Amino acid sequence: MSKSFAIGSTDQGIARFLSFSGILFSFAALFCLVVLPTFAVHDVQRIGQIVIALVLLPLGLLVQNAGFGVERAVRTLLVFVLFLAVFSSVFSRHFSWATAEVSLLVIGCWLTRFFSNARIQSGERADYLFGIFVIAVCGVKSIQFIASAFAAFMSDAHYLDLDLLVVGFSNKRFYGQFQTFTLPLLALPLLLPAIKPSIKVWLFALLSCWWMIAISGGTRGTWLGMACAMGVVFLSCGRWGRRWAVLQTAAAALGVLLFWLFFNRLPALLGIEVLNFAGDRLNASLSARDILWHQAWDMIKERPLLGFGPMHFADIHNVVAAHPHQAILQWACEWGGPSTLLVMGLAAYGLLATVKLIRRKAASSEPVDLLRICLLASLTGALAQSMVDGVIVMPYSQLWLALVVGWLMGIHEWSARPAPGGAVMRWGWIAVVMLAVGFLSYVVIRDFPHRGEREDQYAHDFGGNLQPRFWQQGVIATTPQ
Repeated sequence: MSKSFAIGSTDQGIARFLSFSGILFSFAALFCLVVLPTFAVHDVQRIGQIVIALVLLPLGLLVQNAGFGVERAVRTLLVFVLFLAVFSSVFSRHFSWATAEVSLLVIGCWLTRFFSNARIQSGERADYLFGIFVIAVCGVKSIQFIASAFAAFMSDAHYLDLDLLVVGFSNKRFYGQFQTFTLPLLALPLLLPAIKPSIKVWLFALLSCWWMIAISGGTRGTWLGMACAMGVVFLSCGRWGRRWAVLQTAAAALGVLLFWLFFNRLPALLGIEVLNFAGDRLNASLSARDILWHQAWDMIKERPLLGFGPMHFADIHNVVAAHPHQAILQWACEWGGPSTLLVMGLAAYGLLATVKLIRRKAASSEPVDLLRICLLASLTGALAQSMVDGVIVMPYSQLWLALVVGWLMGIHEWSARPAPGGAVMRWGWIAVVMLAVGFLSYVVIRDFPHRGEREDQYAHDFGGNLQPRFWQQGVIATTPQ
């Protein structure tokens, strides 16, 4: 008996070490992908997403239990979604690209499961590391923004382009998606009773600066997402939820003041013209999204059951984008109506289960319970933004979606821990994940060396700007339609 116990303890210690190592690697990779200029390109971030899955695959195989760590009914519905995806891909025009999109879904689920299991294995020390990571990445990005603004003011130029200050992504909208995930999490240390007031002052200044950057970027989807997150948390998460919403409101107000001082009054005093001013975007314009939504709706009406195939909105060229900028329409026109209803039902089930747990522990000031509120706000904001933006499309946003959902699952308190699946479920899931990672690796090897040729061919066939989807040039149509 003592020998058996010793082996079990050793195995548990190895699992904790591997899980924590995977978390460290993931945070380091997420940090580099947004901080280092080399990784700012969409295509490089896509490769980074696949590399992260490749590295975490063996770690996850060593420490994960069978199944997906959820109830049997949820596992069954997820399998059904996968089967519908396979059928939709088989009947699509570009089976290879449809398979690539399904593979992205699979590795997204894999990463979600890894983060969930790693958090369970690592415990609350992983939460502490998570908080440090969020502060570090937002702090470095804030320093980059301030340094760029200072350099612009000190230069001899008579204009200041705000778009040039928001670096780290090939499009400032993608930066806004990243901020929607992180703004709610930055408020966590401000809620913790153990944090010293002097430290909280600096953290509130960082949160306000992060709001200023979000405002200067002019991404209305971020403003919408945060407004929805604050409303949901304020109304449903008790005393600590209301305190979180008040902190965010105060930081946003200070962010607006800072933006007005540094990018309105100061340029006026110095005689500098501000380009791409965020105030110019305070309108109800759909920014050509009506074109995308009409196209998606026509596709849904034509093929309501299985859709045109995953990624196949990009197979019908338009002058705006390769995805509808609306998650529900995208899923419905590409994956079909039944799959969309299943995914929406699963998302609603997860959100409601989290809200019920938060309300049950509304009086608790434990760090893990406060983190749960911040994660709920992060996920709610991202889902709200996905109604007008490509949150479920961009590689870096997909990574953050897996991280936030996985962490929420990892800290969830189950009334009864879901039983793991059987051997068929375990090995079947492992086989699917390995096939998905292998196929995406093949796509990278096939396409990445020839990016320039593909972009030149697109310019020859269609003209216009590049439209990101899987790659920076994401249109998969071969001829104009």
